Amino acid sequence: MTRGRREDVVNVGSFAFERGGELDLDVAYAEYGDPENPTVLVCHALTGSQYVAGPAPEGVSGQAAGWWDALVGPGKPIDTRAYHVVCANVPGSCYGTTGPASEGPDGEPYGPDFPSVTVGDWTRSQALLLDELGVSTLYAVVGGSVGGMNAIDWVKRYPERVERVAAIATSPRLDAQCLALNTAARRAITNDPNYDGGDYYGGPEPDGGLAVARRIGHAMYLSKASMRDRFGRRVAERQPEAREDPSAEGFPYRDVASYLDYNAERFTERFDANSYLYLLRALDEYDLAEDYNSDAEALANYAGDALVVSFTGDWHFPVDGGETIAEAFEAGPAAVSHRVVESEYGHDAFLVEPDRVGPPVRTLLEQGANAVTTTATRDTTPDYPRVCTGLLPDA
Repeated sequence: MTRGRREDVVNVGSFAFERGGELDLDVAYAEYGDPENPTVLVCHALTGSQYVAGPAPEGVSGQAAGWWDALVGPGKPIDTRAYHVVCANVPGSCYGTTGPASEGPDGEPYGPDFPSVTVGDWTRSQALLLDELGVSTLYAVVGGSVGGMNAIDWVKRYPERVERVAAIATSPRLDAQCLALNTAARRAITNDPNYDGGDYYGGPEPDGGLAVARRIGHAMYLSKASMRDRFGRRVAERQPEAREDPSAEGFPYRDVASYLDYNAERFTERFDANSYLYLLRALDEYDLAEDYNSDAEALANYAGDALVVSFTGDWHFPVDGGETIAEAFEAGPAAVSHRVVESEYGHDAFLVEPDRVGPPVRTLLEQGANAVTTTATRDTTPDYPRVCTGLLPDA
């Protein structure tokens, strides 16, 4: 028996956050396939949602809607005819799981009173959700970007509950350059005159600051080569409605600026500024070795199969970060494969090049990590439509 997507919200009760604070937590999730089949948990990226495949409700767009549609579904690498697939929105987000924009006990949004959030909180909330769904053991956990951190956090915290893990385009921690850029993104939001200390609900929202923060993020998701090839110094075909920068008088509006402006505008229509701050902080503060002496010690109790996928053009989560994760797995009893994909696309490759991600994931699920070769080959079957169009999805 197979089933289409079902979606729901489960209250997991009083939830104590790792950095302090406690509240009644709702977890929104989507599931695909027959619940009697082995369960695969898919972990979404920073501003993603539970809608990993198929259309999403109105107001959920961009990377949040059907963001791995090429990987999840009947006959696809994560085959919903063979697996029960679950994807949950994380605490702090704004797609149904309790976050800063959610209504608190006083009837007002939590806003800045929402507790600080960690990747570990995401993992623990997912574990509680799976308990409610009657899932004790996961056939696999799969995630990309910060969702990959979420995936490795699963086998760090619950090694006995996971048989396979795929950590894609991720690292055990961010480097100083990424921390610096994320700091600038946060400053853009908090310095917006409409931010009002995070209590902006019911009034003008800090869309200008959120848009700047997202422009910074988009620049991080692409490689220098991909930006050169896609945009170069070309002049944009569309012109902005207004140009408030007096220094721009007499100069061209470039294609790369048009791309950043367009995507930033679309992003502010679907995402909450406080949620962006909370989730970005969780990304910044994740460290695989936290509470352990090393990355290897953190993963020493995991004896299942592990796949790590890295992209050569990804400077946000570079290949050496994937190698560090793979070496940590190799130091313990896990079976490990590190697939390095030659790609100039940048970090977004894990979303827009599904033909490079799907084959190793399929092999991991069907045959285990030892069957995954370290050489990446492109799969050109119809299951992998190229997502690379004029406007890129956002990670």
